[in-house]
Amino acid sequence: MANYIYQYNNWPNFTWNEKEVQVILGKVRHLQGKIFGQISALGFSIKEKTLLATLTLDVLKSSEIEGKLLNYEQVRSSIARKLGLEYAGMVYPDRDVEGVVEMLFDATQNYDKILDEERLFSWHAALFPTGRSGMYKIDAGNYRKEELQIVSGAMGKEKVHYQAPPFNQVKFEMNRFIEWFNNDAALDLVIKSAIAHFWFIIIHPFDDGNGRIARAISDLLLARSEDSSQRFYSLSNQILLERKKYYSILQKIQHSNGEITEWLVWFLDCLYDALKNTEQTIKKVLYKADFWDKHKNTQLNSRQRLMLNKLLDGFEGKLKTSKWAKITKCSQDTALRDIKDLIEKGILRQEKSGGRSTYYELNKL
Repeated sequence: MANYIYQYNNWPNFTWNEKEVQVILGKVRHLQGKIFGQISALGFSIKEKTLLATLTLDVLKSSEIEGKLLNYEQVRSSIARKLGLEYAGMVYPDRDVEGVVEMLFDATQNYDKILDEERLFSWHAALFPTGRSGMYKIDAGNYRKEELQIVSGAMGKEKVHYQAPPFNQVKFEMNRFIEWFNNDAALDLVIKSAIAHFWFIIIHPFDDGNGRIARAISDLLLARSEDSSQRFYSLSNQILLERKKYYSILQKIQHSNGEITEWLVWFLDCLYDALKNTEQTIKKVLYKADFWDKHKNTQLNSRQRLMLNKLLDGFEGKLKTSKWAKITKCSQDTALRDIKDLIEKGILRQEKSGGRSTYYELNKL
């Protein structure tokens, strides 16, 4: 069996191809700046809505990577409360949802505070408020006190994917990690975010929740890299989309002798894609704001407003009279009248495809 990265004498001195990494880092930094410029042009209420949507996505997707599905409404309500936003239909979240939200909030809103053992323990305890992970009792808010393997497969046919450092080395390893985290000022913070994520995963200091805490640590350093607690992109969502690659690259680099170019390149590419998605979202948000500004005096009924918002948010499939009727709970005749009225007002148009079915789409502004 090949050595793990932490078993080499040079651990944890990581090396990488500076030239290769700098090319992608330059692209990421440029896009970060561009997006922050676009964000600053948004109105206050749009900014708040975008922030709420991004943080909700980040919490949901970071948990989903580990196969844990949280309730969307509970997550959204918990974040809205923390942002001081009230909206109709808010629900009270479960303790485990509150815990994940508290961890992300502490990481991103208090990004300039030092990271110490106490803070990491409080994050871990927040993730496991009952002291259990599923059916298993775990040591919440403490480093693990047992050996840890990541395995898959049926009993007797288990496949070991990773063997973490011995539990009696965890405190030493974490002290070294925390010292580096708080004192290494030479590294670009985006690169530091990638290294911290990987390094923490390798130590695997807790019984469970290591992946989610590693991603919170990444978010903290990315917030630091922008000197802003305003999160407008979700790295966790992008990692979920590339989950297979995420795990395969971690598995590959865990056996390297400290050379982590491939991990850094993957992480930066992933971050770049997350930023690209945000750029598209901001375009949509700005387009929607312009649309409603243009039509602020246009006479529209509640069904028309509902459907126009759905179209502006990216309607799934083609818009037909039958879909309009179903969504707005009205008759086909009423739906057709609503649509014809919007065509006359220059808001909708009939698609050119024709055929037996008639479809409608938004006119460009």
